[in-house]
Amino acid sequence: MQHVLISGGTGLIGRRLIKNLQDKYKITVISRDPSRAKRLLGDNIGTVSLGEISHINDYSAIINLAGEPIADKRWTDNQKQVICDSRWDITTRLVDLINNARDKPEVFISGSAVGVYGRQGDTPIDEDFEDYHDEFSSQVCRKWESIALGAQTRVCIARTGIVLDENGGALAKMIMPFRLGLGGPISAGTQFMSWIHIEDMVKALEFMLTNGKCKGPYNFTAPNPNTNAFFSIKLAKRLDRPCIFRVPKVVIKTLMGESSDLVLYGQKVLPERLMAAGFTFSYPTLEEALNALDI
Repeated sequence: MQHVLISGGTGLIGRRLIKNLQDKYKITVISRDPSRAKRLLGDNIGTVSLGEISHINDYSAIINLAGEPIADKRWTDNQKQVICDSRWDITTRLVDLINNARDKPEVFISGSAVGVYGRQGDTPIDEDFEDYHDEFSSQVCRKWESIALGAQTRVCIARTGIVLDENGGALAKMIMPFRLGLGGPISAGTQFMSWIHIEDMVKALEFMLTNGKCKGPYNFTAPNPNTNAFFSIKLAKRLDRPCIFRVPKVVIKTLMGESSDLVLYGQKVLPERLMAAGFTFSYPTLEEALNALDI
C-alpha cells in the first residue's frame, strides 16, 4: 500500500481528505501535537512531528495543507508573520526533505489560494493570469508557491477558493447572521466569490495525486463563481431567511482591519486547467453546492 505524508491533516480540508484516502493509502500526518492528532483522526492514522522526520524515502506522495487560518484574526504585524511562517517554513522543510531523498515521492501537492491573484474585478482569471495585485494575500501565496516549486519531483499547486463545508470554514462564519435574519451582501456586493464544495475540493486533490500528467498550478474553484450579492441571495434562500440587510464597507473595515480586503474584494477565478485535465465537478453551481450541504 502506498504511503502518503500529509501536513495540515487536522484542518477542515485535511480531515475530509484523510477520510477519502484512508482505505486506499497508508497515511501519516505531520502535527505539532501528534497525540492530539491521533485522538482526532483515529488509531489507524500515523502521526509525527516535523522534527521527528529524518528522511522521506518511504513516502510515495506528500500533500502539504498546513497554514495558519488567514482570516481568523486581525492582521497585526505579528499575525502576518505567523501566517507567513506557518506556510513558508514547513514548505521549505518538506522541499529540502524531497530534494535530499534517496527515493523521492512521486508527487508533491502543496497548498495555495486564489488570493495569489490579489484583488481583481470581474475579468475571468485562469491559471495563466499573471497581473497580480501586489497586496499581502498575494505576497504570501506567491512566495509559498515559489518555495514548493523548488521540489525535485512532480509538483502540483492547489490555488484554493472559498471552501463550502457545513462543519467549518468561511461558510460557518457567514451562516449565523443569515439564520438571525440579518444577512445580506457585503458593501456593494459586486465583488466575486470563487468557491468550491468540500467534496469537489478533496476529489480534486485525489485527482492530482493519481493523475501523473498533472503538474503546476491549478485553480481549485467551481466553474461558476458568483458575486457576493448573488451568493447572499442564494444562501438566504437555502436557509429560508430574508436577504434585506447590507453590511457597510466601513463596518467590515472597523471589525477586521486590513484583513477585510479578503471579503471586500475578490476574483472571478475559473478552474481551466482542472477541467482541461478531465476533472468533473460534482457541484458546479452554487445552488447545487448549497443544497448538498447540511445547513
